[in-house]
Amino acid sequence: MMEALAAKDYYIASFLLIGIGTYVMIAAGNLVKKVIGMNIFQTGIFLFFIASAYVEGGTPPLLTSDTPHVSPVPHVLILTAIVVGVALTAVALGMIVRIYDDYGTLDERTLKEVRSSD
Repeated sequence: MMEALAAKDYYIASFLLIGIGTYVMIAAGNLVKKVIGMNIFQTGIFLFFIASAYVEGGTPPLLTSDTPHVSPVPHVLILTAIVVGVALTAVALGMIVRIYDDYGTLDERTLKEVRSSD
């Protein structure tokens, strides 16, 4: 049983990261912590895609050998997703700065109270 789990350690780590990120996004009241949870969640997704693209004994996709080839598409998708994730984080943090300037707090419950009284 332990050998089977050791062979899937990347999958276990990715699901742990996805779970931790989801928990932080749901449980945290602070908006900055929610953005951190979102980044942890994204990292878990990235790790899952890269781990699932691994081919045992795979080679680059050159047509000179008969060995199994590794598809470069998942790696390219993850590079694009990293760029999108950085942009999303920058926009979210910029919005958080504006929210703090306008309301003086980053607590989700306090923001709901302030918005309901307006």
